[in-house]
Amino acid sequence: MKAAVKAQLISNLKTLKLSAVLGHLEAQVRQARESKEDYAEFLLNLSELEVAARMENGRKRRIHDARFPLIKPIETFEFEAAPDLDIRQIKELLGGQYIQEARNVIFLGRSGTGKTHLATALGMEACRQGVRTRFVTACALANELIEARDEKLLSRVMKRYGSYGLLIVDELGYVPFSKEGAELLFQVLAQRHEKKSVIITTNLGFGDWTQIFGDPTLTAALLDRITHKAHVINCTWESYRLRDTLKKK
Repeated sequence: MKAAVKAQLISNLKTLKLSAVLGHLEAQVRQARESKEDYAEFLLNLSELEVAARMENGRKRRIHDARFPLIKPIETFEFEAAPDLDIRQIKELLGGQYIQEARNVIFLGRSGTGKTHLATALGMEACRQGVRTRFVTACALANELIEARDEKLLSRVMKRYGSYGLLIVDELGYVPFSKEGAELLFQVLAQRHEKKSVIITTNLGFGDWTQIFGDPTLTAALLDRITHKAHVINCTWESYRLRDTLKKK
């Protein structure tokens, strides 16, 4: 390749922000010469490198924006410690069909059984599939909504939480909500009903949700919406953390 042509090509690639093509250009030119590729094959190989790089960058960006507290992919989940878990159901959920159908997933069980790990793993897979995702604890979400209301920003925040392809609400049930927090959280979940998917992790059975939402009528209306066509997974096995603590002792 002539020096002048190479310099102009590099300049054009930088202008077009084709960084992957730029990074692999010389190697691909050399490979094309050695294998005698035609122009179409050469361009196809370069374009595939750029597409792959952008998809990976997008995945990383979505995972970062999701604000997962810890990066916990499904590969690190201890399935042998959860004998009652339907592995086929989890694999099916990882496929993402529930998101396309705007169905919810609810993990019920005591603390330490891996509910957050499973929710995070599903969220990370959704990010890989191009779904804009947000992870937030129930308490943090309620507090954010109250602050947004006080600062006259509620409609903007509600719109943002309604726009995520997947919303993960973790640790529902650990802290009771104020009347205002319960009502605002209800609004977020209600606006997503049959439109966008929600994953919820909770340590309470549905019959005890009145303890955290206070109002029986509001609780019943919320349960009616979020459990509609939802995948409900009961995490009945022993706590991982308790088991590990007992082993160390």
